Amino acid sequence: MGKESVQKINKHRAIRRLVIWYKRNSAVTSIVDTAASSAATASNVAGNVVSGAGSVVSTASNVASNVAGNVVSSAESVVNTASSVVSSASSIAKNTLQPLVFDPLKRLQNNDNVLDMVEESQSKRVWIAVDGMGGDYAPGPILEGCLEAISRFPINIKFVGKIEKVKDAAEKTGLAELLENEVENNRLELIESGEPIGMNEEATAVRKRKNASINVAMDLVRNNKAEAVYSAGNSGAMMASAIFRIGRLKGIDRPAIGALFPTRDQTRPVLVLDVGANTDCKPSYLHQFALLGNIYAKDVLQVKKPRIGLLNIGEEECKGNDLSLKTYELLSSEKSFDFGGNCEGRDVLSGNFDVVVCDGFTGNILLKFLESVGGVLLDILRSELPRGRRGKVGSAFLKSNLLRIKKRLDHAEHGGALLLGVNGICVIGHGSSKSLSVVSALRLAHSAVNHGVMDNLNQLQKLQVLNS
Repeated sequence: MGKESVQKINKHRAIRRLVIWYKRNSAVTSIVDTAASSAATASNVAGNVVSGAGSVVSTASNVASNVAGNVVSSAESVVNTASSVVSSASSIAKNTLQPLVFDPLKRLQNNDNVLDMVEESQSKRVWIAVDGMGGDYAPGPILEGCLEAISRFPINIKFVGKIEKVKDAAEKTGLAELLENEVENNRLELIESGEPIGMNEEATAVRKRKNASINVAMDLVRNNKAEAVYSAGNSGAMMASAIFRIGRLKGIDRPAIGALFPTRDQTRPVLVLDVGANTDCKPSYLHQFALLGNIYAKDVLQVKKPRIGLLNIGEEECKGNDLSLKTYELLSSEKSFDFGGNCEGRDVLSGNFDVVVCDGFTGNILLKFLESVGGVLLDILRSELPRGRRGKVGSAFLKSNLLRIKKRLDHAEHGGALLLGVNGICVIGHGSSKSLSVVSALRLAHSAVNHGVMDNLNQLQKLQVLNS
């Protein structure tokens, strides 16, 4: 096939991808089309709001006393500029949103080199194996998340599962055409497997059912056909499969599940491990967790000198149970990382620590508790807002802030947890994972591969403490 024919085929593929992109982002197109009329309507609404601003301001002054006085003094200038701001909404919306819709097509029409750039980036993409049958809602939402992640990150997916079920799920969710295109573009590959290990099954079932979806996915990593594996299925089964198929790192007795928790500084999460892999631990296990977490925080979180904390009931070194006391001695004598002492429960989200270690029983309770905090907090805020017209106005102003708060506390935004201590990159998703969680987990897997986590984890065996 000649070079011109290849370029023609590639161009047709690129056009098809753009058509699919338009369909999936039709909401953006409709926003652009209605921006002008919306702006006109907004002007009328603004007029009503402005006319009532005086009464609102005077009420605010009575309620908020001295604090409101400062706000009231500047209210007049804000009200005066409201009309001019709203009147320019149409042009702002058009200039901001329209490039999002039409720029990709213009680049394709005006610059054929974009095809060469696509092919070049294709060669640098990372292959990730996905257990497509694992999870409460699999395979539909898992597939949807994978297709979204492929379009957002430089990754390719080996989707493991019962192919007929996967295709049926794609038909039901309207993803059949997109799935076919990604398979044709060699960015997604369907791999046949047996049924998954159920959530209520023992982890040891992976030894009897060789063709279980998690085993097939793990074999892809073992055979160097994928650089990472993701599953939202039975976490115990994934851990057992990882140990049996790819093995533990030398010197690590028990792998740990590390989860990222939000802190006050949204750019600096804290890694908590273990959050469920080992309910009964020895001091040496927690010591190894600290070593694993230290490397992960350096490589993926890009913290130059991570501060390690031991979850305990008090800051004093004499506090805690027998496990905590003996672990404290090991961590305080370790020279390869910065041990910051005991970390109380209230300090986990403070940002004072980059890594917090604990046994899996305590860590899992902490994880499940945090998962509920976001929803409960938003419910409390909603219930405290005033009723009636004032409440609706206040809710409208606070909506974006509330959504950002929810996003920071939503476990789906972090997607998954790393299984640290095995000889490969494994990301464990929540059993109830849907597309957003899958996208976040695959982003985490790509980040771990991209930062060479395994190279540095393999250096742990050189430490004297692991060979003693």
